[in-house]
Amino acid sequence: MSCTTAFAQSRDAGDAVVAERQAATDRAALAAARAGWPALFEAAYARYPQLPRGVLESIAYVQSRWVMLDGVRAPDAESAPAVGVMGLYEGGGFADQVGDAAALLGVGRAQVERDPRWNILGAAALLAEAARRLPPDAGEADLLAAYAGFGPASRAAIDAFAREGFAYDVLLALDRGVDDDGIRVQARAIEWERQFAPAALVRQRAPFVRLDLSRGSVETDGYAIDARDETLHAADRAGGGDPGLNSTDYAPALWVASPYFHARSGSTTAVAIHTMQGSYAGSISWFQNNPSSVSAHYLIRSSDGQVTQMVREAQAAHHIGSENGYTLGIEHEGYVDNAAWYTTAMYNASAALTRHFCTRYSIPCSSAYNGAAGSGINVLPASVKIKGHQHYPGQTHTDPGINWDWRRYYTLLNPGSGGGTPRTLDGFESGEGHFGTAPAYSGSSTGIAASSTAERDCTVARVGSCSEHLRLVDNPSNTQPWAVRFLSGSGTPSANTSVARNGKLGLWVYVAGGGFSVGLGVDDSDGTERSTLRAVPADTWTWVEWNLADAAVWNAWVGGNGAITAANVTLDAIWLERAHTTYTVNVYLDEVRWTPN
Repeated sequence: MSCTTAFAQSRDAGDAVVAERQAATDRAALAAARAGWPALFEAAYARYPQLPRGVLESIAYVQSRWVMLDGVRAPDAESAPAVGVMGLYEGGGFADQVGDAAALLGVGRAQVERDPRWNILGAAALLAEAARRLPPDAGEADLLAAYAGFGPASRAAIDAFAREGFAYDVLLALDRGVDDDGIRVQARAIEWERQFAPAALVRQRAPFVRLDLSRGSVETDGYAIDARDETLHAADRAGGGDPGLNSTDYAPALWVASPYFHARSGSTTAVAIHTMQGSYAGSISWFQNNPSSVSAHYLIRSSDGQVTQMVREAQAAHHIGSENGYTLGIEHEGYVDNAAWYTTAMYNASAALTRHFCTRYSIPCSSAYNGAAGSGINVLPASVKIKGHQHYPGQTHTDPGINWDWRRYYTLLNPGSGGGTPRTLDGFESGEGHFGTAPAYSGSSTGIAASSTAERDCTVARVGSCSEHLRLVDNPSNTQPWAVRFLSGSGTPSANTSVARNGKLGLWVYVAGGGFSVGLGVDDSDGTERSTLRAVPADTWTWVEWNLADAAVWNAWVGGNGAITAANVTLDAIWLERAHTTYTVNVYLDEVRWTPN
């Protein structure tokens, strides 16, 4: 190793430590700031009792992730400026929600912009006013679509998809619930079929977790409910379904056209990674009608990784100025100064899209940037083909910024590049592997019934041909939160495969229901350690993993000390946790894997 390389690696490691310490400080400050906000939400409900409970907290989550936005907007921004914890718009092409709220409350604009109390009350007042104008039989989705603030009534048809997406994302947060660093959105089951028409449920891939289905599908009026993921699909989706819903360039994406594009000047040779500085629905609306004529090829939603295409790949989108002619642009929902937006679902969806670019346009995925994130402009050589907005010449934007994990993204683009050859512990291709035929029902599992089952399933898989299918049935005799311990080797360490501490344990998870978190139990030399939990979105395969050498992600459990200290360990169990639900939920696990650091 050269001295220059060693210095660079040392510098990057030092930067990572500083960044992690700063992130921990920021999280603590945010949690302290958020501590008083539940009382402000309660005060808003007391003042406007007609509002559905939880909707204000969920709007705040979708619009700002419970951060006081400052409304600052750079030229050619990807969304309209928004302010406060509720992410209220200030005009500039969208509705002036701040001005309207100030008028309804009889206070000044500055109070609504800068004071969390008045910002929350302002959103409540706008919701109450929207409810007053709707017919009595309107649902929550109708109310949220009317509230969204994407533009005047004359633009309602243009904004229809964006308003639908906003309503869906708010209700999804309510359906799942959120409990993270002081953010509190109490889970409330959403009756999706009462909120949206079937076509909208297909577009949004809404989770039908209330349905208790056996194998096969249920078909009705041109739609089918898939027993695997319990979501609604067009019954003829094998033949393409409704072509108006889908991208013709990239099958997993939806298609919503932007008018802002021009002919390419040459070949497509590079990919630009962006952060929207706004919400997914807001940016979709913005790219349909904005004063700067900005756009992007694809947008990705934080909550579940949904992808929407707005400019055909053969055309140049208006996303990166002088570099538009040869680049493809992916916009990611969120703000550069808040890492909470960059979810596993988003990274997975984005990497899958970029791998599609690599294959279609012969762009080497190995040419992606693989260095430390930064907060400023850092122009990289043209040989780096997959990089951020901040890495191209002639730019003023600094996205995706300090919180985008380039090394994680590089590994997703180039599987097996993370320091060695992955080792599959259980692939479920020829048997149950190390796992039993049912989740555990000892004192360490709560909330599920003994009739829950686990079996190998060769109709659903993420890797290979088979996966492990867990059918989790609620225990009707209690209302405890679900904590499901799916044992490996019947809980006996000697029945499992030993792996080195210097590596990561991970697996693919598909959960046909919202609000779930996944963790691992690992048998160490001094007992069992439990990992931190990873939230997983509904209705999509998600890769989750934990670094055995990172003490920050392990906690003491039975006999453990809260850190992996032995040279070698074994997997004890996979944990699945969720707030109490009365419905059966299907879970699929695949490719339990160890990868060396």
